[in-house]
Amino acid sequence: MKTPQLFLYLLLLNGAVAFAQSGTNPSSSAPSFDKAGSDARAVQIADQVIKAMGGRKAWDETHLISWNFFGNRRLVWDKWTGNVRIDNLKDDQTILLNVNNDQGRVFRKGEEVTAPDSVTKYVKQGKAAWINDSYWLVMPFKLKDAGVTLKYIGEEATKEGKPADVIQMTFKGVGLTPDNKYHIWVDKQSHLVTQWAHYPKYTDEQPRFTLPWGDYQKHGKILLSGERGDRDLTDIMVFTGLPGEVFSDFTRTDLSRYPQAK
Repeated sequence: MKTPQLFLYLLLLNGAVAFAQSGTNPSSSAPSFDKAGSDARAVQIADQVIKAMGGRKAWDETHLISWNFFGNRRLVWDKWTGNVRIDNLKDDQTILLNVNNDQGRVFRKGEEVTAPDSVTKYVKQGKAAWINDSYWLVMPFKLKDAGVTLKYIGEEATKEGKPADVIQMTFKGVGLTPDNKYHIWVDKQSHLVTQWAHYPKYTDEQPRFTLPWGDYQKHGKILLSGERGDRDLTDIMVFTGLPGEVFSDFTRTDLSRYPQAK
């Protein structure tokens, strides 16, 4: 399937704002997860997914994640502080921001941007990119985020013919596009997400796209998947520490020279 250019900035942002969740139990959820409105079977499957990915405790303890989004952006995310670095790989633009307070700095066309309105604009764009790009990477850990409602759809094979349980994810007033919905295929044996479908509106009968989730790899104490059809997430790395300059200096660094989490 060809992934349109639109997907590079698709606002698949539902529920992607509340990244910090409490609890160490693999089945723990955000306090405002819509448990009452969700199906017990769907919640059970979500718990199995999170456990298969390493568990909630391992996710909460994961500190720094870096990845390449479709060859267009490289992101480095400090989950504990909210600091994010976004390097545009097509030009020299770099955005350094904190997604918790929306403050940041911007390097563009050979110099730092200083005009307040421009900084605000690019920092806002950077946060939208982070929300989108991180959702493509870590969505399975967010199945029980604040405002999420889960419904069990039934059994259905993936496009590759593998048996799976399908759950529906919708949102109650969270994210930048709360009218979206997803259908998520969960492998019956591994309990890992193997496919997802995105619907721009809850009432849509046909998805905008259906893509695989494959090539799971262990990064630190968690599993992450990068295969999304013909546009993949690459260079996925998890660290326990990185130099502070990664989030304060516009100079680009080869992160592969730093030890990754084990």
